[in-house]
Amino acid sequence: MDSTATDRFDISRFEASRNRLASLAYRLLGSAADAEDAVQDAFLHWQTADRQRIKVPEAWLTKVVTNLCLDRLRSAQARRERTAGAWLPEPLLDGDPMLGPADTFEQRESVSLAVLTLMERLSPLERAVYVLREAFSHSHAEIAEILDITESASQQHLHRARRRITAARRGGDVDPASARRIVEEFLAAASSGRTERLVALLTDDATAISDGAGLTEKLLQFDTPQRIAAVARAGFKPTPAKRRLAGGTPAVHYALVNGAPAILFVVGDQVVGAVTFDISSGKIATVRGIAASTRLVRLTEAWRQHGPDTPLITQW
Repeated sequence: MDSTATDRFDISRFEASRNRLASLAYRLLGSAADAEDAVQDAFLHWQTADRQRIKVPEAWLTKVVTNLCLDRLRSAQARRERTAGAWLPEPLLDGDPMLGPADTFEQRESVSLAVLTLMERLSPLERAVYVLREAFSHSHAEIAEILDITESASQQHLHRARRRITAARRGGDVDPASARRIVEEFLAAASSGRTERLVALLTDDATAISDGAGLTEKLLQFDTPQRIAAVARAGFKPTPAKRRLAGGTPAVHYALVNGAPAILFVVGDQVVGAVTFDISSGKIATVRGIAASTRLVRLTEAWRQHGPDTPLITQW
């Protein structure tokens, strides 16, 4: 095989792993853009490596991507951004290959916005062990090799990660029809200004978080049903100023984002806002409002490939 043919073969081997590597990086970083950068950096490492000495390319690439992501999580810039309270996971439309694998509850949960947010409480190593074990079913021996730690350390990191996430976990798999009904009721109540109905749809310890459309340095957080209802009523009321900010009059669609029910505000083929919901015991436990354009790039790209559906509200 000549050098050109060898390069093509090696590139095809990398491309066969690209989606898996991107999914791993997204779970570790919570950002599709950063995950894509990490995978591209791994490709550069792959191109310059002595590939003849790499016995198992998939294992080698997994190790490279994991450690590239750990470097990003440990970087001073990442610590500043995440500590400053301006970080939210980047939402992805269901069906995006970056969300896979999703065969088990643990795999689906590991890519939910709720767990991606909870993983911010973990150390980078705990986060890596949790993702490699829960989402990708690596053995502790494999994880130890990837992270250059002992098997015992891997087991300890997983135990701590599971304990912290389980303690803060709310709800589980939700019946899709019930979830949609609850979200549609929330939209109807918020649009009509029925505060009492909004409060009734929320758990007693409900929380809400918003990126303020990227106009604020810190996230906006609300932690009582009454306050969330008031904010939702004001936020869902259309005004000329909001339409100018959105760049037009949005249609409002129901969608699944990171496995959870969501409302998308769409102008033309551009998603200009997403509101996601965590459902627990038949009520809404968490509301997330995401409208910063930088957080909606990949979701918009996926939406453009999405088949047409009937919007909940044609013109908001």
